[in-house]
Amino acid sequence: MIRIAIVGTGWWAGVHAAEFAKDERACIVAVCGTSLEKAAAFASEHGIARYYADLDAMLADGGLDAVAIVTPDHTHCPQVLKVLEAGLHVLCEKPLAFSVEEARLMADAAAKSGKVNMVNLSYRKSAALHAAADMLRRGELGRVFHAEARYLQNWLLASDQGDWRSERKWLWRLSSAHGSKGALGDIGVHILDFATLPLGPVKNIRCRMKTFDKAPGGRIGEYLMDVNDSALIDMELQSGALCSISLTRLACGRPNKVSLCIYAEKGSIDIDLDEGWDRMKVARIGPDGGQGAWESVELPERDSLYRAFVSAVLEGRGGEPDFARGLEIQRLLEACEKGGGSM
Repeated sequence: MIRIAIVGTGWWAGVHAAEFAKDERACIVAVCGTSLEKAAAFASEHGIARYYADLDAMLADGGLDAVAIVTPDHTHCPQVLKVLEAGLHVLCEKPLAFSVEEARLMADAAAKSGKVNMVNLSYRKSAALHAAADMLRRGELGRVFHAEARYLQNWLLASDQGDWRSERKWLWRLSSAHGSKGALGDIGVHILDFATLPLGPVKNIRCRMKTFDKAPGGRIGEYLMDVNDSALIDMELQSGALCSISLTRLACGRPNKVSLCIYAEKGSIDIDLDEGWDRMKVARIGPDGGQGAWESVELPERDSLYRAFVSAVLEGRGGEPDFARGLEIQRLLEACEKGGGSM
């Protein structure tokens, strides 16, 4: 049994609480929020005994093995460093940090600590993604030429998952002053990891981003909505392959679509998480040079990142994706923010 504390009391912190509650090997014993009122309400809702409005106080009280950081991006670095200094394992929300410099500090501190450190890149749960990476690593499909990836959401148009126009808890995701990197930082981080896990290191990258008008003057109260809503990314991989990535929060009819197609000399891979996280389609060039039909491949389900984190702590081994991987993705994000560059 490992004793876990959660830092953060927002909607996604609730997801962490619910996921860890499913694991009989874990117990959530404390929560820290921006106010005692918020922390107390969260603790009451999720049956957590201890609640705080001060991270230092929570860490000083002890009785913890691990901490989940579920707060806005710009707060990750100072909070994670304190947790590591306290000798605890840490699961941090994505993106790892607000800058490459911060991510490097966190990755270095984590490596020196010897503690389990993981970034919550939740689509790593897809068995299809790992199977594709294994196929390419073995050279089963030969040289990769081209790939295309998409992460499409509709939450700036539809209110099914929460209405940012009236619910302040969503507005920070639209404002740089409140710690947001926009669609690029929120969903771009996922699709960059999703694409490059099987495709490998990036040689150079280009990015075009756009912010659309969403309210009079681009503002709702204190929130200036100045972060990107859509982005188009082009990458050349170290292998020589090309990859295009499309991401947006403005795709009507696409609540949360994540997909990846890879085209290689001996065949192609098609992953669409709308069709299943543990399913992919494969088309191959036959012995006679003809293309065979697309075949559906069913794969064993993988553990969630939350359960994988608990396993890593209990088994005393490194977890994936770790902070070193978080730093790699942070470099790609920062290059995208600048419009692109060599990696």
